[in-house]
Amino acid sequence: MSGDRGHIVPGSRTRYRVPLAVGIGCYVAVVVTVMYLVVDELGPGVLVLLWTGHGVFLIVLIRKLRIAVLSSVYTALFIVCASLMSVYVADMAREDLVLQQRGEKATVTVSKEWLDPAQGRKARHSHYELEHQDGSPVPGPEMETTSDLYDVGEVLTVMEDPDGELRPRTLGEVDATGELLGSGALALASLGAVGWMTWRGSDMAKRRDKRKPSAGVRVYKTVTRDHTTKEEQERKLREALEAGPADRRGYIKVHPEDYPDVSQHRAARIAWEMGLRAEAMGNKGSWRFGETVIEEVPHD
Repeated sequence: MSGDRGHIVPGSRTRYRVPLAVGIGCYVAVVVTVMYLVVDELGPGVLVLLWTGHGVFLIVLIRKLRIAVLSSVYTALFIVCASLMSVYVADMAREDLVLQQRGEKATVTVSKEWLDPAQGRKARHSHYELEHQDGSPVPGPEMETTSDLYDVGEVLTVMEDPDGELRPRTLGEVDATGELLGSGALALASLGAVGWMTWRGSDMAKRRDKRKPSAGVRVYKTVTRDHTTKEEQERKLREALEAGPADRRGYIKVHPEDYPDVSQHRAARIAWEMGLRAEAMGNKGSWRFGETVIEEVPHD
């Protein structure tokens, strides 16, 4: 098998990675927007399926950034959770936004008050029936609060829905600034995760997958008078993986300076062909290979 099989010029990887990351970011933004629009129209089962499918598709896309499987799963899980929270926080502000747009300010009087029926340890919300100063009822459902805030006969200033679809709210409750800021921050966090993994993949590619030896490698080869070819180094690595004893944690450890022309991705491919995996975490300057790893180095 040719040593160059599957390798891509680093510059082309960078050019490929950036538009892919932009595409993933746009996809995440579109999903957040669409889910916000349909969250009240679909049932929980359908929503779970949609979010799950979204997560699986994200893993596939992030893997194309040349990110290890475990990191891709964790990143996709974070993006899905952040996006889901962003949608539901924004949904909490939906009624407030509608009231801000079409609501009318009115001075009303509390005419009736009651609590939810007792249901174990469940919190009992307070409900208030309101009427205008002329005695006409406020349109829409009764006003609801999570605690007992008002008494019968108390005068309040509220925003009421002239269409009678939404509950009236006090002016302080109608302000949706906090929810919108929180939703926006969560959406930005999900997009930031895409940018972070793009940078990480680019950084890993620069450090681990360069076709040409670095200046340090050239100096090392000059000092040690190591004139072996890349093919010879790959054969030497195969022999080391086949004969090398595993440590108490099940890893076969080799020193990358013994294979200056072999990238870690190429070494991972060689190990994969021999039934092993390359460890990406906690190597401390060495390359470690085992049948099971915490995070696998992507191979070509």
